[in-house]
Amino acid sequence: MSIITLTSDFGNLDYRVAAVKGSILSLNQKVNIIDITHDIQAFNLVQTSYIVRNAYKYFPKGAIHIISVDSFHNRSRKNILYKANGHYFLAADNGLLSLIFFDIKPEAIYEITLNNRFDDIVNFTSTDVFVPAAVHLANGGLPEVIGRKIDSAKQLLFPKPVYNESEKMIIGEVNYIDNFGNIISNISKDFFESTGNGYENFTIKFRNLSLSRVYSSHTEVVSDWERETEFHGQSAAIFNDSQLLELTIYKGSKKNGAKSLFGLNVGENIYIEFF
Repeated sequence: MSIITLTSDFGNLDYRVAAVKGSILSLNQKVNIIDITHDIQAFNLVQTSYIVRNAYKYFPKGAIHIISVDSFHNRSRKNILYKANGHYFLAADNGLLSLIFFDIKPEAIYEITLNNRFDDIVNFTSTDVFVPAAVHLANGGLPEVIGRKIDSAKQLLFPKPVYNESEKMIIGEVNYIDNFGNIISNISKDFFESTGNGYENFTIKFRNLSLSRVYSSHTEVVSDWERETEFHGQSAAIFNDSQLLELTIYKGSKKNGAKSLFGLNVGENIYIEFF
């Protein structure tokens, strides 16, 4: 059974998500439709890239991913199909796919040619362009039938941490805040370890706070499970399952997690000083 996943900034109140699903099922009732999320902040490409990048790899090869974020129709902007890492991704040519695959070269890129003639009417990109293209692929069709191969698509620069050698300091930034209020940075474990090689100690600094240890998981914060409840609310830094530096509050939530207690927002700096 073919799989089509849906990611959007539509929310779940309006009709749009249901319209996309209904359009898919009208063309092929056997498709397995999976929601990744519809709670993306409106037009937020960096947030979208983090979620899709970390979700798609759990699906089997050949899965088709419709990404309806900043996707409202405009004839001056292409809609594209990426084939990357054995998966298909459909999105507007707004730079999103370059953020998802900033370190992976796509196997092929296509400009979707469905409904893009001068007299074609596109009222809703997701149902009028993405859905028929996705179902075509789900039915075993070739991408060349629904698109023309192109060499490149719009590129956006993914925010990367830098190392200030004179200050012996990594300068990163908040990249994402999850549903538990955890603050995810753009500082990878590999970059941290390669940069810090040769130093004995480090301090993670943000706002007027600091931490001097990185745990390997949320539960490693607890040193005595007989007294586990005493660790609730403890602040910590970890490398999460995406191997990115994360600031967290053990058993925190949106209301009392790292976001609310540390007061950090997306785009704010996080520093790691080595000594």
